Amino acid sequence: MVNWINTYLRKLPAWPIYVVGGFYPLWLLWQGLNGGLGVDPVKSMEHAIGEAALQLLIVGLAITPLRKHLGLNLLKFRRAIGVLAFFYVFAHFLVWLVLDVQLLGQIWADILKRPYITVGMAGLLLLLPLAMTSNNLSMRKLGPRWRKLHKLTYGAALLGGLHYVMLAKGFQLEPLLYMLAIVVLLLLRVKLPGLKVRARTPS
Repeated sequence: MVNWINTYLRKLPAWPIYVVGGFYPLWLLWQGLNGGLGVDPVKSMEHAIGEAALQLLIVGLAITPLRKHLGLNLLKFRRAIGVLAFFYVFAHFLVWLVLDVQLLGQIWADILKRPYITVGMAGLLLLLPLAMTSNNLSMRKLGPRWRKLHKLTYGAALLGGLHYVMLAKGFQLEPLLYMLAIVVLLLLRVKLPGLKVRARTPS
């Protein structure tokens, strides 16, 4: 079954991820302008884009464990998912910056005084070098260092999950489930002494 799925996936291009994903923020903007996002469309848009960004980061983290433990090969889509995740994180930041806060003095005050915003900004900064080097030229120039650099994704995902947990008011299960998923996916990458997991070879 997995081999059949991998054979089918190899025939699919990655570019539709950019196209479909790129329309989502525009659709949210259209919904907001037409009253489809409730009484506070800016907050709704900010939340929806941020949650979508976190979901994409989790999907990106899941690709290696899926290949290692189940033999499901989604590697050809990882770059597109990563770039789209950064696009959503940056769009989330822009909605907060331009539509929510607006005042420059208030922006810096929020970053410095509100821990969840500080954590979110740190996650965005970790993603910046990844977005800038997500191209073939950077991969060739950086060589083995490229893989090491892109491990910053782990920290960015953790900060993104923490940002969501800290943002939630009171006890909310959803942010905790996102954080749990991130932690589990990172733990699956840990190599335990004396334990070898044989990856299934996709055909």
